[in-house]
Amino acid sequence: MKALIVDDDLALADVVAFTLGRAGFETILAHDGQTALERWRSETPDVIILDLNLPKLDGFAVCRRIRAEDDTPIVMLTVRNEDDDVVQGLNLGADDYVVKPFSPRQVVARVEAVLRRSGAPPVTPGPVVVDDLVLDIPRLELCRGEKVLATLTRLEARLLEILMSNCGQVLTTERLIEYIWGVSGGDRSMLKQLVYRLRRKVERDPSQPQYLETVPGVGYSFVCDRS
Repeated sequence: MKALIVDDDLALADVVAFTLGRAGFETILAHDGQTALERWRSETPDVIILDLNLPKLDGFAVCRRIRAEDDTPIVMLTVRNEDDDVVQGLNLGADDYVVKPFSPRQVVARVEAVLRRSGAPPVTPGPVVVDDLVLDIPRLELCRGEKVLATLTRLEARLLEILMSNCGQVLTTERLIEYIWGVSGGDRSMLKQLVYRLRRKVERDPSQPQYLETVPGVGYSFVCDRS
């Protein structure tokens, strides 16, 4: 399943692409309206996440041109309290809208709902593999070979998912909080407690972690290849 993400905010587009990627989507990015139309024609995505405020061609124009040729599902992104934009977008043929600021998980939920309504088959996230460790997201299990090392809660799995997917990279506290809880759902204390609980499940000695490394003043990292 392929998703075209159109937003001139590069950082936000990357976060949405990462979240959709972990949900099992192949993602394509465009940062202006003209490029969006070119990518839509060349890549034939199954769904489009479309910001309204774009350079070259705005989201309304992009939506209008796509709807003149095809019924590809479109989820529009708009800023808070701009009801006229929402109404205009829906009248042009958008299938749903998400108000900024939003949780990337909300975008995934909206995209999946739109695809269900269009009759598309469900997308299943694949496993995350680092060295000999495998995170099975649907089953909420961390495995080594056939052995289940830990059964996780959904929040623990989300934390481990983003850390393992970015193995060897330091992820900031803010990025982790936003990914796990959304833009206003978590805080540093909640993240610290979540890391503590996860370490108790996956580390031989939680007081001397081998995998979940704290980077003081920045965030956390998943350490690769501890053999």
